Amino acid sequence: MGWHGHLHLQYTRDGERTVALDRHHGPLRVLQRLYPEGEAICHHVLVHPPGGIVGGDVLDITVEQAAGTHALITTPSATRFYRSAGEVARQNLVARVAAGARLEWLPLETIAYRGCLAENRLRFELAPGALMLGWEMLALGLPAADEAFTRGRITQHLELPGTWLERGTLAAEDTQLLDSPLGLGGQRVLGTLWAAGGEALAPALRQALLDAAREVMAVHPLNAGAGATSPDPAVVVSRALAPRVEPLFELWRGIRARWRHLLWQLDEAPPRIWRM
Repeated sequence: MGWHGHLHLQYTRDGERTVALDRHHGPLRVLQRLYPEGEAICHHVLVHPPGGIVGGDVLDITVEQAAGTHALITTPSATRFYRSAGEVARQNLVARVAAGARLEWLPLETIAYRGCLAENRLRFELAPGALMLGWEMLALGLPAADEAFTRGRITQHLELPGTWLERGTLAAEDTQLLDSPLGLGGQRVLGTLWAAGGEALAPALRQALLDAAREVMAVHPLNAGAGATSPDPAVVVSRALAPRVEPLFELWRGIRARWRHLLWQLDEAPPRIWRM
């Protein structure tokens, strides 16, 4: 039997302040609420004290946002799926964002260790009038330590119900996918960054988001392995492949800064934990 952790985050509005209530069971929790941008925006750091997820572990995260709230959720370090003896390790996130609410889902990278059996599911239910920014960064193995992803698999599931659904499994033995120019091209770090609404974005805003992403990519070293598109009127997506996490994180931060200004007229305001 593995660990079963559950974290429920509920955000409400009290005057001009976004107030957060958290309840947890098992090895999953958040640190103290932070307000570096003022009372309207609540920054939360999600922590998992055991340090990694192994076969049989299940981590469930539920986020509920009331109208007018703005939550930024990040992590202090990578999410690690360790080698499994046969059972699948699972992390599940369900976020429900009400009209007029804003969510920023900005965890640090996910690392799929050699031999892991993992599933990472993300579901964002956005009401009409809700907006979000989110990203995912996945590293297969430990490129910096020369520990190749030679066995194991990880399934990534990303869903905006009725708007956008992606589900794919990356298996170590699938060398055609991992090494082909039509797949990962030999890269072992991949990422997705998106801006989305609960209803269609204004055409001018969609184009501005695409233009901003492409402008940042054009002057970045990862330009050849990056692109931006809009698969639905409610979503704009950037993707990139990289040899290591650090250049991908730098690219995502640059695009996020531009998108944050376009969506909400806000500065980048990176969480303090990113500088530690």
